[in-house]
Amino acid sequence: MADNFEMEFVCRHAATKQAVEAFLAKHLCDEADPGEMARAPRLMEAMRYAVFGRGKRLRSFLTIETARMLGGSEVLALATGAGVELAHCYSLVHDDLPALDDDDMHRGKPAVHRAFDEATAILAGNALQALAFEVIADPRWQPNPAIRAELVLGLARASGPGGMIGGQLLDLSAEGRFGAADMDIDGTLRMQTMKTGMLLAFSVEAGALIGGADFHERDALQRYGRALGQAVQIADDILDRVATPEVVGKATSKDRGLKRASLADCLDFDRAQAECYRLVAICDEAVSQWNEAAAVLRQAARFAVARKA
Repeated sequence: MADNFEMEFVCRHAATKQAVEAFLAKHLCDEADPGEMARAPRLMEAMRYAVFGRGKRLRSFLTIETARMLGGSEVLALATGAGVELAHCYSLVHDDLPALDDDDMHRGKPAVHRAFDEATAILAGNALQALAFEVIADPRWQPNPAIRAELVLGLARASGPGGMIGGQLLDLSAEGRFGAADMDIDGTLRMQTMKTGMLLAFSVEAGALIGGADFHERDALQRYGRALGQAVQIADDILDRVATPEVVGKATSKDRGLKRASLADCLDFDRAQAECYRLVAICDEAVSQWNEAAAVLRQAARFAVARKA
């Protein structure tokens, strides 16, 4: 049975990734949409370069699978999941910039600011962020105005000063860029939850909204999303310590060299791995009320912590 669930996950993940990338390709073409004056070809080329490659589309997968589990519209979930991917890709473009993480490679190819230039990378990131909100707020994909408003608000909170962007600033602070830094385990967890976990948790929350989850169902799915977000970040920290640049497609061991806050360092390697699987157990418990209908979400949590890249 476990093998069947794992195979179902692999197949669904591949099909979802293909559908999301087809949606993204349609919305990242050079032709202007109604209401636009024109699209600059160089900007669109940089945006496509940032979006397509080795991305796993985990966030959009979570949105679509959560909505599917609850009986929600997969068409509406696809658009919302694609919007979350655009927001995620924008953050990666900006994180790679010299002023932030200063990474020359990402997903096995030169970072956007290396393939193009810094100005184009900044503008491509800005445009991806704007397009993320445009897609999520478009009534073609979400006709219910109340749900649209909740989705836009949720994405803004997950990616703004109290979420992803605020977490990035805390990460820079932990390096000592703005003075002496001393990040303990609680501070590291807070920073990583904001920087990575909140957008990932919103992916699940978005699927719950589209699927019409009630209060108790949303609470359970929020627990799943929060635990999964923490597990993904710890798994990323572990990969940074043990994987090679060729496997992950970017420089590794940079966090340790820059003395960045990392739970893999705070806990040590064995405890960090144990924490990952403790969090996976929380994910399992959180979706237990859906029994076999939640099998793909359970496998998604295992995939997130067991991946090699």
